[in-house]
Amino acid sequence: MANVTSVGRTKAAPMTGEERKVIFASSLGTVFEWYDFYLYGSLAVYIGATFFSQYPETTRNIFALLAFAAGFLVRPFGALVFGRLGDLVGRKYTFLVTILIMGLSTFLVGILPGAATIGIAAPIILILLRMLQGLALGGEYGGAATYVAEHAPHGRRGYFTSWIQTTATLGLFLSLVVILGVQFALGKEAFAAWGWRIPFLVSVVLLGVSVWIRLKMNESPAFKKMKAEGKTSKAPLKEAFGTWKNAKIGILALFGATMGQAVVWYCGQFYALFFLQNILKVDGQSANIMVAISLLIGTSFFVIFGLLSDKIGRKPIIMAGLLLAMLTYFPLFKAMTWTANPALAEAQATVRATVTADPADCTFQFNPTGTAKFTTSCDVATAFLTRNSVPYDIVPGPAGQAAAVKIGDATVPSYDTVAAGADAKAKASVFEKGINMALHDAGYPLQRGAAKVPESKLDGFVAANPELSLDPATVRASAPATMTADELVAAKLLTAEEAAGVTSMPVYTVANGGTYSMVADPQRVNWIGTIAVLTVLVIYVTMVYGPIAALLVELFPTRIRYSGMSLPYHIGNGWFGGLLPAMAFAMSAAKGDIYYGLWYPIIFAGITLVIGMLFLPETKDRDIHAMD
Repeated sequence: MANVTSVGRTKAAPMTGEERKVIFASSLGTVFEWYDFYLYGSLAVYIGATFFSQYPETTRNIFALLAFAAGFLVRPFGALVFGRLGDLVGRKYTFLVTILIMGLSTFLVGILPGAATIGIAAPIILILLRMLQGLALGGEYGGAATYVAEHAPHGRRGYFTSWIQTTATLGLFLSLVVILGVQFALGKEAFAAWGWRIPFLVSVVLLGVSVWIRLKMNESPAFKKMKAEGKTSKAPLKEAFGTWKNAKIGILALFGATMGQAVVWYCGQFYALFFLQNILKVDGQSANIMVAISLLIGTSFFVIFGLLSDKIGRKPIIMAGLLLAMLTYFPLFKAMTWTANPALAEAQATVRATVTADPADCTFQFNPTGTAKFTTSCDVATAFLTRNSVPYDIVPGPAGQAAAVKIGDATVPSYDTVAAGADAKAKASVFEKGINMALHDAGYPLQRGAAKVPESKLDGFVAANPELSLDPATVRASAPATMTADELVAAKLLTAEEAAGVTSMPVYTVANGGTYSMVADPQRVNWIGTIAVLTVLVIYVTMVYGPIAALLVELFPTRIRYSGMSLPYHIGNGWFGGLLPAMAFAMSAAKGDIYYGLWYPIIFAGITLVIGMLFLPETKDRDIHAMD
């Protein structure tokens, strides 16, 4: 980097009102673009139920998260396409293209029929739209950061680019506010059925505002100057990545900065929300409110750390954020369990299951795609315990003997799905009911819902549930609903064969006779404690993310800056960060420990900490206009 010069810490003239206006417009448009992108992550549970409804809940959650990650996986390709365009044509026009692609893709998700209507085409189209969003976002961030940095006065780039850094969190905050508003207006049932689509449809309004704003933006003065002097790169991708002098900067930016920054960012915002909803079972509306409050409290720290990086440097703040995250993730997420679902934390602290099984039947259930089938009695048992956040120990049993699960004084035999054949469904029902009753008796926060029982199955239901002490005559004396054969089949109360020849049939509602579900008791959720933990996680995000834009801009020469900084940023954030929720969830499911997935961000943050400390230069005093 011989062509990079360092300058003294001279105080530059403040930015003009017009320059502030341009930067505000750029940041506002970026907020809208992040809003579009984050809607999917915030609504992953509903999207999974709509587009992956043919799969069980755990598999559906993994598929929904992987579809979310698909948008991140293609971001580096967007960085290449739009980074090249930004270095050749300019920052302004690239902005217009990216916002149009993002806005239209988001709107189409809102009107896309679900799997129940168009089958496998629904998830395929959904993933294609996510990939278009990822391509657009891949070209957005590098342009926004470059654009703002090239307008900023020397000595204040950390401060001004930190406003761009707030846009991702503000976009997430905006998406949560819209989601909560729609939820309050429609109610939870209507929102789950169709109301979740409204935030996607609202994006078309934001698209119009964003296009109008970006049409009024001026081109970057650094780019205009470079173009007027005929110094633009003819082949920015080749120049940025085809020569070792520049390519090594990109490698260092990836492994010494953005990789660790990405996993801390996505762990602190996205995985924290997923952990609250899907692991700790806090209802979606409460979880969104908690995360929104923590974002509101923590967002100002982006600017604080950006400003501080102009004084003490980018590197110390980013490295400190990585170190703090590594050291405190386990205690923070455990603290979140105690504050958000204390009954679950108490049960985990006092009750462990013991699985006695033939060691040959127990496999390592690493299943990030959700497609692998685990059929042995040991795998069936451990998978079910994992879904209920139950810690367990495996004790070797006799070869060839089916696994058994001991919880407290209860022992429940497991089953092999292949050997069970046609009886697998019935055996699963018996096994799951036995485990759930044992967990409930041991103090796990399981609630049993109501059961809908058609007349033809009432006597069998009473016999199969002696713990309810039901009298068939008393049940029949209640006021049943009447359902047609089609309604019975649609509600999965009868099979088509069982409903053959039936015109209508009484259906009885039996309180506390249905399936068990893990819940976080709203009366016991410690809101202040949970929000405090979430806020600390957000502050870690602001430490690693606030100064990163200025650092990346200062690493690369002007002529290849858009391309050069975009690729390592989007590989770090798109691949290492975007895969974090799915990978962490899959790792926890494989190990039987809800905290085990935290090793994913800790390990990658640690790698970045070591490389960054050893090789990453401090860049705050570089003159980016002299970097030709």
